[in-house]
Amino acid sequence: MKISKLVGKRVKEAPNGAVLRSHILLLRAGYIKQVGAGIFSLLPPAQRVSLKLQNIIRDEMNKIGGQEVLFPVVMPRELWDMSGRYSSIKEEMIRFKDRNNHDMLLGMTHEEAAVHMLLNTATSPEDLPCMIYQIQTKFRDEARPRGGLIRVREFIMKDAYSFHNTQEDLDSYYKKVYDAYIRIYKRFGLKNFVVVEGDNGIMGGKVSHEYMEVTDVGEDYLVICPECGYSSNMEVAVCQKDENDQTVAGEMKEVFTGNAHTIEEVCEFLKTDAKHTAKSVCFKTANTNKLIMCFVRGDHDVNQSKVAKLVKEPIDYVDTDLYNLPAGNIGMFNLNVPEDTFIFYDKSLEKLENFVTGANKADYHIVNASMSRDVKNAEFVDISLVMKGEKCCKCGHELTLTRGIEIGNIFQLGTKYTKSMGLKINTPDGKTKEPIMGCYGIGVGRNLASIIEEKADDKGIVWPMTVAPWQVYLCPIRIDDENVNAISNELYKKLEKAGVEVLFDDRNTSAGTKLTDSELMGIPIRVVISPKTLANGQAEVTIRETGEKMFVPLADLVSEVKMMIQEQIEEIEKDL
Repeated sequence: MKISKLVGKRVKEAPNGAVLRSHILLLRAGYIKQVGAGIFSLLPPAQRVSLKLQNIIRDEMNKIGGQEVLFPVVMPRELWDMSGRYSSIKEEMIRFKDRNNHDMLLGMTHEEAAVHMLLNTATSPEDLPCMIYQIQTKFRDEARPRGGLIRVREFIMKDAYSFHNTQEDLDSYYKKVYDAYIRIYKRFGLKNFVVVEGDNGIMGGKVSHEYMEVTDVGEDYLVICPECGYSSNMEVAVCQKDENDQTVAGEMKEVFTGNAHTIEEVCEFLKTDAKHTAKSVCFKTANTNKLIMCFVRGDHDVNQSKVAKLVKEPIDYVDTDLYNLPAGNIGMFNLNVPEDTFIFYDKSLEKLENFVTGANKADYHIVNASMSRDVKNAEFVDISLVMKGEKCCKCGHELTLTRGIEIGNIFQLGTKYTKSMGLKINTPDGKTKEPIMGCYGIGVGRNLASIIEEKADDKGIVWPMTVAPWQVYLCPIRIDDENVNAISNELYKKLEKAGVEVLFDDRNTSAGTKLTDSELMGIPIRVVISPKTLANGQAEVTIRETGEKMFVPLADLVSEVKMMIQEQIEEIEKDL
């Protein structure tokens, strides 16, 4: 490819609004162009990277028996009514009517389409197990798209669906996918990724894992034990709770606290510690509008994902004024709430004595409360976020918190979709049963951006050889020189003939511009041809990742470059 013909331009500064390094560099290097909020066009370099990522994914899915299919982007309402998700998923899903006034939707995930494909197709135990996958465009109307390709509304995703006769068979196949994902990310050139226990979210099911690129710019919080290796997304992480102060409580009574509403203000007013308080956080169920009251120790925060699992539907914050609950003074005593209210007590409150809580009365709190004495028949559940320094649930070591970008996920879905959509297998005893499903996703664009977040330096992108848009950046200096021009064009043809992917900078522009663009675009190997190098019968070769430079005789250049390419690929794939 000649850069003079390449669609897209390199620029010095990214447009306003780009914050993440990957977003800035993709814009500056001419890889992407924004069309709308969370919607991007991929220019030729980014499309070449995307296709390489897809082919690595495709190769690994095929190796574990996957069969590639293609589901429709647009689906009729009836398909999603069968699973119940047409109503349960809210604004994230785009709904519209076709010219016949029929309800349609844009696919944001394809469990329903996968089950539909097997309806009346897989009918006996001999038809299973099987795994089908696609690499397809999806649309999810994210409320806050951000970070370029990190969180978008339209995206390309590999999603796979496996069907099994038994749970044991699913467990076995799930492990194959688990391992295949690790190989995929290693082949991408990623090193800073971990696997954590995940939250199933809108997918349903019980067992899930998330693959996380560890980075300070990630929007997911991860809980990791450096001792035993326990790792989890914050949404589902658990820990050992420290024991509460067992000081026997005095007489429970109301005290005036005035304008002290936050835990910090109440603790300051009453000269106590947050560990000796209980706070309330209120929500409502998103579909049935039931009040949810969550009580946690004052130095903890409520984990909304855990609460949503307990009530079995999404949750939203609620206006406490609608229930005559005084914000900042809500407590667990003297409650006057609807009978169908969900009330949860976090495990951090267990055996808590001599604590402060709201009095459910403006300007007042209660002191000297006791869980064992004053809160009868309380059932304690885990609804709080894990905090830094808390103890690992497995080994008791101190936990660490970090941030990450989700680059893939795998789920054991069970029979959630096959049962609701009527997919049945005829068993030898004359009965029927629903196949058990697994679901496995990888966002292509997000991985593209994550590679940049991990690898980029202050000069620009640094692509691993396995996914780089081109392997070599051929950079003639003084192309207006007849000798430089002739030899550069000859080398271009020889490299391409040898199967090397070359980006040929054939522009008649300054050396500084060319060298800067080569570093910005991140091509792994740069070959410089100039009057100075030709005087010695050589080319200057630079490795983008390390900055290592060497001078290679022109007669050996093609074979040396091919060897360098192979060495870089082998280094990436050595631990597969």
